[in-house]
Amino acid sequence: MADINDKAVMELAMKAGNVLLANGAEIFRVEETMERICRYYGIMSEREFVLTNGIFMTAGSEKEGFFARVQRVPVRGSRLDKIEAVNQLSREIESGMYTPEEAIEEVKRIKEMPPKSAGSQIFASGASCAAFSILFGGNLNDCVAAFFVGLVLYVYVLFVFDPHLSKIVGNILGGTLATVLCIFLYSAGVGEHMNFMIIGSIIPLVPGVSFTNAIREIAEENYISGAVRLLDAILVFLCIAIGVGAGISIMENITKGIIL
Repeated sequence: MADINDKAVMELAMKAGNVLLANGAEIFRVEETMERICRYYGIMSEREFVLTNGIFMTAGSEKEGFFARVQRVPVRGSRLDKIEAVNQLSREIESGMYTPEEAIEEVKRIKEMPPKSAGSQIFASGASCAAFSILFGGNLNDCVAAFFVGLVLYVYVLFVFDPHLSKIVGNILGGTLATVLCIFLYSAGVGEHMNFMIIGSIIPLVPGVSFTNAIREIAEENYISGAVRLLDAILVFLCIAIGVGAGISIMENITKGIIL
């Protein structure tokens, strides 16, 4: 592999690591991908240190140019499609399909991949709420109620929460919205078990991937990153619980306790 631009290789590794970390990949996956890219292109002095919201990367020796970069990566949600795309790209790089410059352009394309359409996300939210309502013990009526609440909740997530609200406020209001809607449907006779309706309906807000990754990070002895991810997930759980409690209190005051 003659005429390989070392700086381009390091930039490629940083960009690939950034996309993985920003979209919920585990620390060991980020570090392994960056190391594989550098090793394939012949950079043996590369060292990376990855945290939940940052990447530190250095390289340099008597035979290789010096490189140092620190990059902050905000903690966001998960996009498993982007993680899979970068994983596939790293395999294709090792099979010799890309120069560093071509791979950088491919990483940029992956980073700009659009999400699924709003309609498909909203429907998936409703379907998941319905499924979890059944899973936790609800009946068909509870499933139908949770489905409609899931649809409305994800409209709120896409058009109010994500673009305008912080994580704390957004999850509290989301939990409140789901609870109030479930109580309305319960009072209208759509569902029969309010607890199963509420449990199923708040599922789109629950950070399941983040919580699972936090446990995996701790198991991999990445204690700092695991603790940060775990704290972030617990904070979301707490906010959802506050929202559910607020929704129940609001409806109890409005109805004077008749419904509840």
